[in-house]
Amino acid sequence: MLKRAREAYVQANGQASPMYGAAAALAVAVPLIAGALTGHAAQGSMIALGAYLVALRAPEGPYGAQARSLAVGVAVVAIGAAVGGLLSGHLWPTVVVVPPLIALGVAVPRIGSTAGLAVLLSAVRPPSADVLAVGLLELIGGLLTAGLLLAPWPARRLRPLRASLSECADAVAEALDAVAEDVGAHDPEPLEAVELTDPDLLAVTRVPDWEKKRRAASEALTAARATYRLYRTGRGRSDPTRPERLIDGLARVLHETVTLQAVLEAAKNYPPDREWRLETQTAISALAARLRLLAGGIATAGEAPLGREESAAVRRMGRAAEQIRRAGLAGDEDLIAVALISQVRRSIDRIAGEVAANRRIVAAGLRIGLGPPRMPGTLDPMPVWERARRAVRTRSPAFRQVSRVFVTAVASMAVAAAAGLSHGHWATITAMLSLRATYGETVDRLVQRVGGTAAGAAIAAVILTLAPGQVTVAVIAFVFAMAGFAMRSVNFAYWALFGTPLAMMLLDFSTPADWRTAGERIALTVAGTAMAYLAVRLLWPAGHLERLPRQLGRLLDTHAGLVRSTADVLAGEETRLPHDRIVAAERAAEAVAETRARLGHERVPDKELIAELDRAVHAAHRTRDHLIAVARLSRAEAVDTGPVPEILDRIADRFEETATLVEDPEELGAQDARPVEELDEELADLDSHLSAITRRRRAEIKAGVDREEVTPLRQALLQVSGTRHTIRSLRRDAGTVVESSLAAAAPRP
Repeated sequence: MLKRAREAYVQANGQASPMYGAAAALAVAVPLIAGALTGHAAQGSMIALGAYLVALRAPEGPYGAQARSLAVGVAVVAIGAAVGGLLSGHLWPTVVVVPPLIALGVAVPRIGSTAGLAVLLSAVRPPSADVLAVGLLELIGGLLTAGLLLAPWPARRLRPLRASLSECADAVAEALDAVAEDVGAHDPEPLEAVELTDPDLLAVTRVPDWEKKRRAASEALTAARATYRLYRTGRGRSDPTRPERLIDGLARVLHETVTLQAVLEAAKNYPPDREWRLETQTAISALAARLRLLAGGIATAGEAPLGREESAAVRRMGRAAEQIRRAGLAGDEDLIAVALISQVRRSIDRIAGEVAANRRIVAAGLRIGLGPPRMPGTLDPMPVWERARRAVRTRSPAFRQVSRVFVTAVASMAVAAAAGLSHGHWATITAMLSLRATYGETVDRLVQRVGGTAAGAAIAAVILTLAPGQVTVAVIAFVFAMAGFAMRSVNFAYWALFGTPLAMMLLDFSTPADWRTAGERIALTVAGTAMAYLAVRLLWPAGHLERLPRQLGRLLDTHAGLVRSTADVLAGEETRLPHDRIVAAERAAEAVAETRARLGHERVPDKELIAELDRAVHAAHRTRDHLIAVARLSRAEAVDTGPVPEILDRIADRFEETATLVEDPEELGAQDARPVEELDEELADLDSHLSAITRRRRAEIKAGVDREEVTPLRQALLQVSGTRHTIRSLRRDAGTVVESSLAAAAPRP
């Protein structure tokens, strides 16, 4: 427990947000100061409370997304304050009304904790004759917060999009760098055996992890697409906007980088006699550097230089590849090695062309026009109702979490009402804000909250006891609000430390509290902590383990579909892999990865199961990379690919068969957990097919066919030589996915 406490206090979940802290602090402190100076301290504290509740939403993303989130928050706070005013002085009606609102906030992230807190904090205030006035005052506070948070954004509304696109370009550049480092890398085992803790030494002594960099680039592309969609402009247009074209261009660069990595791996087994590694590494590094220039140009709105459109390093690599090609035609180089280097050159040229096209997009400026607000695509409540029914029927983790929070809120509020505790709401707030979906996350949050609350309540007691007047308290509240909101995203303990005095000052501004109030706050926080801990231990398991077979089945099914699509590309039925299938397979793998992370937060994690899921997820990532490479290595013209389509069909069949098995784990027996068929016969046929193509190509050249002429044999040699190594790697990683999925889905003792 002490180790967990240390980890909870030192973990950093994000970066400080000083501008957010300053805006929230002004919105909270200005009404307090104005109320103190004009003799309307109670009204000023109500406005400040509304500002505080809206500021808790911490809106992120583009200007429009922030405005929509804050608008929802302002409306919820105003309505909640009015409802809370009606409940003021009525303990048991509050017990009936507030817990469902708290549970609703857990089920609907757009509402969040705002509704429950607004009603609860307004209900515990002294009764007011004018309920509408209470709601109006908190509405004013919410509007003040929204105005301050949104004020800088009209002039900088594209800043989130620029930041997202810049990070995306940087991530793709890092993936290219990882490929470049691997071209001429030596055996890494001696350096890997040395234990290093200095991050600067790690950066220069360790070869970048290609798989990690590739996943980071893919996640950055997904984030960029999500950020662009939040702008809600350009919809319905037949032609894509410049940001859309840039995102698609960066995606093509990443996919071609995946192909380049696969071909380079194959070239390690068939290297030409002439030097090619240095020029290849330099060309790839130069392309990565040009992408970083684009990232800088995007982030600075064109103020940073974009560099030249052409690259001398790429031209030098082209000359080196041309020398190897001519040597192969003369019989001085192995034709397979020549074909692989030709594929390397082709990929580098493609990447260079995409980078040049992206440079032209950035140079022209990334602008998005303002569009009118749009109504939702449908107002039919049935889809929402169906999702809710399915969640209840399947007892999903989300439903269990909502139920757990609801029961805990009812219990804490009922105990406070029965005991007549004047500050019993602190226990409910602690429980509702600390209870998380897993044991580990809940314990971390509880540890942070107890320590921060104890220190913060003591500080508040000293301040409220010694402060000479309300203006001084308002100024101190400004300081705590700025520190609390700015550091909230770093660690929840900071928010508990600074937010506790702030909340006590807001609720007791007109009637300052003392040491007794602070002691009650600490005691009730401990009580709320105990209730949340008991809830996460006793109220139903999280349910992630029960969902695992279905998630593994979807992982296998989506990858089977992707394998089938790759076979269609080889057969000429499709020109490229459908983007939606790639995304579906990636999301299925990420769902399993999320479940793996959740299972790691259990009280007693199943390390063997987590290790199997980790292997399955990583192998699934590599499988998608191999399929992307095979599809992009295929030519527009149909060629004789030998047994490759049959191999792909066999892999897809095995994926689908395994998906059927893992979705019914009760019927899964030891005989089903057999190794994947090795496909040795088909792979041997592929080797024979490549040898036959090579012999026929040599005979074609000797027969007098022009060496520059593009013939079916030349096309087939280029394609099969590039895919041979990738197909073998695909077979291995697909087997890992199948075997690890079966092991993870098997009934556990």
